[in-house]
Amino acid sequence: MDELGDVLFQVYFLALLLEERQAGSLDAVAEQLIAKLIRRHPHVFGEAEAATAADVVKTWGAVKRDQERGGEIFGELPEVLPSTLYAKKVLKRARAAGAGDPEGDGHGEALLEAVRAAVDAGVDPELELRRAADRYREQVERQAT
Repeated sequence: MDELGDVLFQVYFLALLLEERQAGSLDAVAEQLIAKLIRRHPHVFGEAEAATAADVVKTWGAVKRDQERGGEIFGELPEVLPSTLYAKKVLKRARAAGAGDPEGDGHGEALLEAVRAAVDAGVDPELELRRAADRYREQVERQAT
């Protein structure tokens, strides 16, 4: 409850800053959110049908690609993301567009494949790599003593 209150405060505070700059309002944020939910869920609010959760995810990805990224597969991807998060986004967007698995035999492709395997297993590659590095660090420290 406490953390959720913090999130609510942040939203309200940022909306007040928008109003001060005459760049928006809390009402405008809510209206944009409603429009976004309707746009991304045509199986609920429109004519599209989705028999499975996978169908919902596929439709959601297509809507994002077509309406929010101008039909571009990747759109804008922040260059400042850590490599595993960047790779995760690239893989997710490529898969949503129907692309196959990455090909190649270099070190980078091996790392990309490791990220793909983690995502397919439902594991966050960034967090899992951090945990593995911490475990290795602890192992080395134990051996050094």
